Amino acid sequence: MKSDQQLKHDVENELRWEPSVDEAHIGVSAKDGIVTLSGHVPTFGEKYGAEQAAKRVLGVTALANELDVKLAVGGPITDEDIARSCRNALRAYAAVPEDRLRLVVNNGWVTIEGMVDWQYQKNAAEEAIRHQPGVRGIANGIQLVARASVVEVKDKIEEAFKRSAEIDSKRISVEVCAGKVVLRGEVHSWSERNEAQRAAWSAPGVMEVQNDLVVTP
Repeated sequence: MKSDQQLKHDVENELRWEPSVDEAHIGVSAKDGIVTLSGHVPTFGEKYGAEQAAKRVLGVTALANELDVKLAVGGPITDEDIARSCRNALRAYAAVPEDRLRLVVNNGWVTIEGMVDWQYQKNAAEEAIRHQPGVRGIANGIQLVARASVVEVKDKIEEAFKRSAEIDSKRISVEVCAGKVVLRGEVHSWSERNEAQRAAWSAPGVMEVQNDLVVTP
C-alpha cells in the first residue's frame, strides 16, 4: 500500500500530465487513500479534468474535490450570458438533440433537463457546456427512454465486461431491475470502477446505474 506522501506525489504528477489542467493553483493532500483537491481554477471544465486525473491514480480510494471555480479577470458574466453560450454549444454538438433539452441557470450552476434515447447523448450534452465561460457547476437531469428487456440489458453488460481489458469481470456482479443497473463487487482502481460504469451505461435501455463497486488496490 502506498504511503500518504507517495500518493500525494503521484496525484500531483498526474495533474501535471493532464493537458486540461494547470496544476499551479491546485493543492493536493492525501490521508489513508482519501485525496483532497483544494484551490481554485478558472473553469468548471478544469475542475472536472482535475477530478478525473486524480481518480486515475492507483491507490486513490476516495476523492474530495474542494476546488473553487474562480472566473478569470474580466467583465461580469450573467446567468443570461451563460444560458446563451450553453444553448449555442448544445446546438453545435451533433451528438446532442438540443431541441429535446432545457437549460436552467442559477448563479452559474447549470441544470440540463429533458429526455434522450442514449446515455452517450446525455454525456455529450454535459460535455458540450462544461468549458463554457461562467459555468460553476452542472446538474445533469436528462432522463433516458427505456428500450430493452431486463435480460437483454444484463447480458449485454456482462458481455461488455468480458471484452474489456480493463475490467476483471469475475469480481463484479450485475443486477438489473426496470432499467436500473446495480454493480457490486471489488475493483483494483478508480479507472476500473469508472470503466465498469461506462460499460454499464452503454447498454441500450439503461436508465440508471448504481455503482457500489469498492476500490481495493
